[in-house]
Amino acid sequence: MEQRRVYVNKQTNLLQLEEPIYQMVDVEEPNVFRNLFPYDEVPKIAFNDRIVPHNLPQDIFITDTTFRDGQQSRAPYTTEQIVTIFDYLHKLGGPQGKVRQSEFFLYSKKDRDAVYECMNRGYKFPEVTSWIRASKKDFELVKDLGLKETGILVSCSDYHIFYKMKMTRKEALKHYLSVVRECLETGVAARCHLEDITRSDIHGFVIPFCRELMRLSKEYNIPVKIRACDTMGYGVNFPGAVIPRSVQGIIYGLTTHANVPSEYLEWHGHNDFYKAVSNSTTAWLYGAAGVNCSLFGIGERTGNTPLEAMVFEYAQLKGTLDGMDTTVITELADYYEKEIGYRVPSRTPFVGRNFNVTRAGIHADGLLKNEEIYNIFDTDKFLNRPVLVAVSNTSGLAGIAHWINTYYKLGENSIDKSHPLVLEIKESVDIEYEDGRVTVITDEELVQLIENASNKSGLFLK
Repeated sequence: MEQRRVYVNKQTNLLQLEEPIYQMVDVEEPNVFRNLFPYDEVPKIAFNDRIVPHNLPQDIFITDTTFRDGQQSRAPYTTEQIVTIFDYLHKLGGPQGKVRQSEFFLYSKKDRDAVYECMNRGYKFPEVTSWIRASKKDFELVKDLGLKETGILVSCSDYHIFYKMKMTRKEALKHYLSVVRECLETGVAARCHLEDITRSDIHGFVIPFCRELMRLSKEYNIPVKIRACDTMGYGVNFPGAVIPRSVQGIIYGLTTHANVPSEYLEWHGHNDFYKAVSNSTTAWLYGAAGVNCSLFGIGERTGNTPLEAMVFEYAQLKGTLDGMDTTVITELADYYEKEIGYRVPSRTPFVGRNFNVTRAGIHADGLLKNEEIYNIFDTDKFLNRPVLVAVSNTSGLAGIAHWINTYYKLGENSIDKSHPLVLEIKESVDIEYEDGRVTVITDEELVQLIENASNKSGLFLK
């Protein structure tokens, strides 16, 4: 049996066994993990209870794919829209550039015009990067534009290698390495997008491949980054889950066995099983410095990890926003609705119209006494979105009072639920629902009711 060296881990000060070196395993038949992914059944989550340690990098950041993956599932943005959104991303990321990069297609003149315009802004962050096919012609486009880094698609599961590319693992490895070498020859850093990593043979292909990529990086003294792509959203963050579905297992394997530095490693998640955000946070916690996101999660099929979600995940992990301007998130949501014509679903956290709106009367009563009872944080401070109450048949006197105080920004002059104006409006609202109404009372209707009550009874807000 092979004897592995014992050494002191300088980070933990513990004696550890030297990690094994995994060699590429060329197989005649694809390993599609049919035990985990029976196509005629729901995928299975298996456990072996192997636990890996937390390894949160000192510097974590967000990268953006709004103009690449985010644009694959909707009508293309205009050049003007791309530049405006890019400006917002720069402002959102703050002086430390927590939104580190933004990637672009280069295929059409419109794409290239947008790249030129964004580069001409002169921002350090987000850095403009590209996504290209593995061809000399595309590499020349990257070089001509003066980009310092480009993404390259390197599918890594046997589903893709055998069924889509019609190659063996050995042939795919040789092809990928030649493509990356070609990129490095142009002096451009390569970002390798390991498509479908959560259905890949981590030890038999992914780790040996990434070790070779790290050798190329040292040979050319140019970064070769790894983007771990959970293309189908199969990743899970449960401790002890088996790879290839275990997010922490994948990240540990890449950093420990493949020697990928944390700053070269990012996670790209999809939301097919509602796990995009939790998986991205897990990738941070276990050693990936970057998480790749799109605004409002717009992306292929169920979408990508929402960028705005990871801003608040960052703040919760780090205890600080490190200069990120979260009010820009609301500005972006408004821009998408008014200028692009895209409306975020109303209950979407942080950006939906109703994310901090309550309809229940008992909740409204609590908000009237202290908004901390039913609001996640000071949404007015961080998002320019004061907590609101939607007036309906269940809002009660407290809900109406809270709506009036918030809408008219009464502050120190706030009224309570016993105010005569509140009683008057409550009577009008009750009549609406007694007559069969089922929808909430709109802001415009409430303003009109208040004006009518003021004119009729002389009940004015002071």
